[in-house]
Amino acid sequence: MDGAQSTQQKRTPLPKLQVFILLFIQFAEPVTALVIYPFIMQFIRDIGITGGDESKTGYFAGIIESVFFLAECLTVVWFGRASDRYGRRPVLLFGPLGLCLSMLGFGFSKHFWSLVVFRCIQGAFNGNIGVAKSVMAEISDSTNIAEIYSLLPFMWTVGVTVGPLIGGTFADPATTFPDTLGKLSLFREYPYLLPCALAGTLAFLAFAQTLPSAIAKQNKARQGTETEPLLADREASTSSASSESGGETVIDREPPPLRDLFTRPVVIALTNHAFLCFCQMSFDVLIPLVYATPIDMGGLGLSPLSIGRIMGTVGFLNVFTQTLLSAKLIRRFGPRAIFHTTFILLPIAFLAYPFLNYFARKAGKVDAAVIAVMAVQLSASFAIFPTYACTQIFIVDSAPTQNSLGGVNGLAQMVSSILRSVAPTLAASLFATSVSHNLLGGNLVFFVLCGLSLCGLRATFLLPTQLRSEN
Repeated sequence: MDGAQSTQQKRTPLPKLQVFILLFIQFAEPVTALVIYPFIMQFIRDIGITGGDESKTGYFAGIIESVFFLAECLTVVWFGRASDRYGRRPVLLFGPLGLCLSMLGFGFSKHFWSLVVFRCIQGAFNGNIGVAKSVMAEISDSTNIAEIYSLLPFMWTVGVTVGPLIGGTFADPATTFPDTLGKLSLFREYPYLLPCALAGTLAFLAFAQTLPSAIAKQNKARQGTETEPLLADREASTSSASSESGGETVIDREPPPLRDLFTRPVVIALTNHAFLCFCQMSFDVLIPLVYATPIDMGGLGLSPLSIGRIMGTVGFLNVFTQTLLSAKLIRRFGPRAIFHTTFILLPIAFLAYPFLNYFARKAGKVDAAVIAVMAVQLSASFAIFPTYACTQIFIVDSAPTQNSLGGVNGLAQMVSSILRSVAPTLAASLFATSVSHNLLGGNLVFFVLCGLSLCGLRATFLLPTQLRSEN
């Protein structure tokens, strides 16, 4: 069936409470990562590190923004391997609590070095995000894994909306809410504490939901409707090797060495995941950049309001696409076919940019022809997000053993963290270089990304036609 799940096979019901807790943990990542974006420039100005030189503000803000993902990529593998060795629950408890405390530390900071330290700690504790994906694999089977993993892009979309909204709304409450919150001396002295505390509270709620006492209470409330314990400890969630010796059962808790994780299936899954992350991040960063660039410089010359409406509409439609169609498409056609489709659409999306500018130059404005090409281009995003569910399915399926699942998920999260930091800078820099030096008429960046997308398409043919879990 080329990896497609039979439509006649009865699907296992989703363990709703377990999925809710795991998605809530996932939700904390984009919120804590992006909550600082609306106010970080002003925060840098306020602490005085630039000495009044406005040209340095972006430089120091960039350091703060990027160290989060750098710290995450350096720790995520070790969180995963720790969960393979000591169990999922301790790591899931450790991560959100540390994230909450580091967010508070960031809000109380008054020096640049402390901002860097607490931002690094936030990224490090966020390294447990791969562990939550491992648990998702362990509480699902081949009949319902598409539903579970199709919820991940949805939570990311909600998180990247809520995080900046919290940061922009509640930063400097003494100015924004002078008659209420502005009367509290704490918020006058620490103007960016409130949004950090709110984001930290979300992380703390994830911690509270994962506590053993909360889990026991929820299990009791279910009255035996689910047989598997919520976020079970390692003995219940891993397939451990055992042997009989003198009447005693010896359980092998030791995960395989890191080098043993790099099997051919894992490398293929990670390679496809890397192409997807890089192309998707480049796609996302170029849309507002090119759309805002003047027509005579290769863009469309749209206003921030117009760009915001376009991206908001696409994001809103994407939420419904992921909720209503994503899992059904994966079950019907299989994750491999979804990968093929995405990497066929991405080259078309990148090559649409020269046509957008051509028609805009010809008309002197954004006319019907430009809008038609734009609609074709943006349609690629509706295929990208279901593919993230597919890539997670392949990553989980590639794990050599059950007690290597955390490590493999950690490697995948490390790949995405690195590319999330690198791809936007490379794409934006290549666009600027292409335009300033008129390379291929200012279109070199689009041909380069088109070529990378075609390489990604070639990589998709290495993916297995049938998942091991379906055998």
